[in-house]
Amino acid sequence: MKKERYFALESIEIKSREMLCDIETLRKKHPLKPSPERAALLVLDMQRYFIDESSHAFVPTAQDIVPGIARLIDTCAKKGVPIIYTRHLNSDADAGMMSVWWRDLIKPDAPSSEIVADFDLAQGLVVEKTQYDAFHKTRLEEILREKGVSQVVICGVMTHLCCETTARSAFVRGFEVIFAIDGTATYNEPFHRATLWNMAHGFAVPMLIEEIVDNLTIDG
Repeated sequence: MKKERYFALESIEIKSREMLCDIETLRKKHPLKPSPERAALLVLDMQRYFIDESSHAFVPTAQDIVPGIARLIDTCAKKGVPIIYTRHLNSDADAGMMSVWWRDLIKPDAPSSEIVADFDLAQGLVVEKTQYDAFHKTRLEEILREKGVSQVVICGVMTHLCCETTARSAFVRGFEVIFAIDGTATYNEPFHRATLWNMAHGFAVPMLIEEIVDNLTIDG
């Protein structure tokens, strides 16, 4: 499988706008605006396991989405929008098919399991998960319902695995889903583009971080 850095700090804006252009016809069918009163930000699995270059699971583009995610987090914190970070962890008992498909498991005591230091975890809550779906056997839905959330903004890694699966799961649970085009990353561009098409066709509204921030701060 080919890995590539399809986003880079100097080109992420241009590339992500190209991706948006490709799916704009589909996106227009379901107009949706981020709402600071109803939204929550889900930051999925921004852990050293995926971000550190020394890891076999390194996502080459992951470091390039960090500034955009940090901007989203800062905006949400200022607007009182709930922020939830997920941390993927596995034991032999709860891994299920993860242990069959992947080379190793992310164990809780492994340094690589930690969320990268670029984000202030005190600005939100951390939910530990064991599968691609952040809702699977976690308190995520309960937390969102308690906070009156009916809309989720999804960012993090990997675009076509945990981000896409969680977006689909949120949709099935009745949440409006906004999917950050330039706030998600995976191993290569074909995976990323395929997810955007899937999302726009049936599950979520893909948006640029700039659009999300502008809508969340439209009232100042």
